Amino acid sequence: MTAGLYAARARLNTRLMEKISPGGQVLTTDWVDNYPGFPEGVSGFELVDRMRKQAERFGLEIVRGEVTRLSREDDWILVHMTESTLRTRAVIVATGTIPVKLGIPGEIEYTGKGVSYCATCDGPFYRGVEVAVVGGGDTAVEEALYLTRFASKVHLFHRRDQLRATGILREAVTTHPKIQIHWSTVLTEIHADDRKLVRGVTHLDLKTGQTGQLPVEGVFLFVGQTPTTSFLQGFLELAPGGYVDTDLEMATVQPGVWAAGDVRSKVLRQIVTAAGDGATAAFNAEKYIETRFGYSHAPKTTGAPAGVAS
Repeated sequence: MTAGLYAARARLNTRLMEKISPGGQVLTTDWVDNYPGFPEGVSGFELVDRMRKQAERFGLEIVRGEVTRLSREDDWILVHMTESTLRTRAVIVATGTIPVKLGIPGEIEYTGKGVSYCATCDGPFYRGVEVAVVGGGDTAVEEALYLTRFASKVHLFHRRDQLRATGILREAVTTHPKIQIHWSTVLTEIHADDRKLVRGVTHLDLKTGQTGQLPVEGVFLFVGQTPTTSFLQGFLELAPGGYVDTDLEMATVQPGVWAAGDVRSKVLRQIVTAAGDGATAAFNAEKYIETRFGYSHAPKTTGAPAGVAS
């Protein structure tokens, strides 16, 4: 939506193609406490709603539909949708990622109510309580260590008997006094109280077959992220894991195509960094259109808006 806002303010004829609802994963976040300008925090829904209204005030057109693939026709980029095709001069891919799900009871129901996929976003909400972390890679271990700043105890569940994280992280997590590692153990269910707030988990020891329950108020899942890039197959060569490589200007190897936000190959995936990416991508898309095609905005009569795929 930041890309759409900046493109619309530049008076580009801009459409944001949205499969479901604008806002992506922010909509599933109960409370956002680290976005600048909201000293008391803001709900994910309200933040998205404010962004949408701001972008639409400058003329951003949000269109419901699924983009199935991209292709080229000389200097035009064809955005193929399920029921139509859009011809455009520039595309910003801002499709984000989807957390890999465990697929256990309670995971979907209590997302944003104690189930989280981002410790950096939600960790401060769990001061003085016990939480569970699932995973064994660098991200899971880093986030477990981060959560020790707030939680009274962090239970790290890993399905194997050794961590996949790098050596220095393994040393840090195995010696930390506030972290207890549950080896060869998986979660089988997440429990909540009458208010649908997480209050515990059921776990299974894969070696002994024994089950147990643990009272925790937060469950952080770090078993991977899947970028939403299947529609780019055959159009862009994707990086390992399916992410999109860009330069510092957010440009891809395809002329007229930029990528912004979590879909990019990058280190930090946060709302604020995604917004920065979107602004950069839109700025460079504007310069590209002006320089290459000789006009500062796409004429309404061409039927060829700049596209933001989200």
